[in-house]
Amino acid sequence: MKVLHVNNILDPVRGGGTAERIMQVSRFLSMRGVDCTILTLDVGVTESMRASAGAVRIATLPCLIERYFVPSLSRDTLSVLVSSADVIHMMNHWTILNALVFLYARRYGKPYAVCPAGALPLFGRSKFIKKIYNLVIGKKIVRQAASCIAISPREVEDFKRYGAEAERISVIPNGIDPEGLTRRDDRGFRKKYGLPDISIPILLFLGRLNPIKGPDLLLEAFIRAVRKERFPHHLVFAGPDGGMLRELKARSTSEGLMARVHFPGHVGGEDKSHALHAADMLVIPSRQEAMSIVVLEAGITGTPVLITDQCGFNEVEAAGGGRVVAATAEALQQGLTSMLGDRDRLRRMGQKLETYVRANFLWERMVDRYIELFEAMNKKIADRSFRRISDCGRG
Repeated sequence: MKVLHVNNILDPVRGGGTAERIMQVSRFLSMRGVDCTILTLDVGVTESMRASAGAVRIATLPCLIERYFVPSLSRDTLSVLVSSADVIHMMNHWTILNALVFLYARRYGKPYAVCPAGALPLFGRSKFIKKIYNLVIGKKIVRQAASCIAISPREVEDFKRYGAEAERISVIPNGIDPEGLTRRDDRGFRKKYGLPDISIPILLFLGRLNPIKGPDLLLEAFIRAVRKERFPHHLVFAGPDGGMLRELKARSTSEGLMARVHFPGHVGGEDKSHALHAADMLVIPSRQEAMSIVVLEAGITGTPVLITDQCGFNEVEAAGGGRVVAATAEALQQGLTSMLGDRDRLRRMGQKLETYVRANFLWERMVDRYIELFEAMNKKIADRSFRRISDCGRG
């Protein structure tokens, strides 16, 4: 079976969770004998990325305008890739690349699955442009998909609002590959990024410094917690600037906490593993998210989490691996206060989270769901073609 995966950005800094998910899905499908190609823009695609993809091929289109990730239209490339695929798997939603692939999929009668990964609701910037996109083609892409892949149960309702019937919606959560998350160097990590020595506990935020990720909520909660409880912790915002870096630095400075709030920028690769191991706790204060991959990464490293109820992962609290609170500064401050008072309890929570994640979210097992779904999509097309041939024969 040949599968064409589509995601406009593979660059881990700008591509975020969708880039991570599609790389992992493709790699593990390939290990199971599925012929996988990823179609993406050439932004941030490196030779080391191609090498890490193993048997997965990465096909790129030139990016004409990086601000909106506008691809160069290569009819030959799109025709060859789409026509030769048995199944197409499109990540994200608000992309011109998805729209182009959708049009070619219709031309060649190819079944496709869409996995927006939480992108369907209108949120953030460019709302007017997004409304136009949905009006022209976005809703058609969802309504005509052979399968709609939700990464958490809460995303099912988003699909239904776009007109997808329940029988076309499958829930396949984010998964995790433990490889690369086992390395630990607390002292080296702290020294590299100018953090205090290991006697000082740190709280970690991993993600873009963007309103949807809620770093401002976390900073306000941290300020309140420090004032009230006199916690010794430092706060590390590890992630690229998504428009809020200046505001966060200014707020930290005005509160006299700049020495305790750190902005190392994007932390990836080995350093991400080091960061998670070094942290007493990971905090994910998102205002909207389908299902946080970072929670799974924290689970592999045995790091407890404090997340909001907008992260699509409320099971964390039931599993004993952390706390789930409302997406407000006040609720996050209460969560910090309740969790930081007992470091032994934090360690136990981290152990429970690790057990839960390893038992339920490893890609090597979860990829079975993708194989089952893609085979069913391919079979439906084959059965439809057979019926057409049979009808012609009777005619």
